[in-house]
Amino acid sequence: MNSLPEIQTAIRHLSEIEVRQLSNWLQEYLEEAWDKQIEADAKSGRLDKLIQQANQDIDANRVKSLDEIIHNS
Repeated sequence: MNSLPEIQTAIRHLSEIEVRQLSNWLQEYLEEAWDKQIEADAKSGRLDKLIQQANQDIDANRVKSLDEIIHNS
């Protein structure tokens, strides 16, 4: 089972519980991949400009508190 169509066919044969378990596993897999990519980007300096801009915005008070954003104040 190496191709996407084969995997999709196999998924259709799973029970609902197994599909939910697969979905949870896939979400965790994607989150781990995202974390690894962010870590690699941070180590390589690819995020330096964004961090610098964020720090400048904080220093210039061009930011809102998370509470303010959540409550649309």
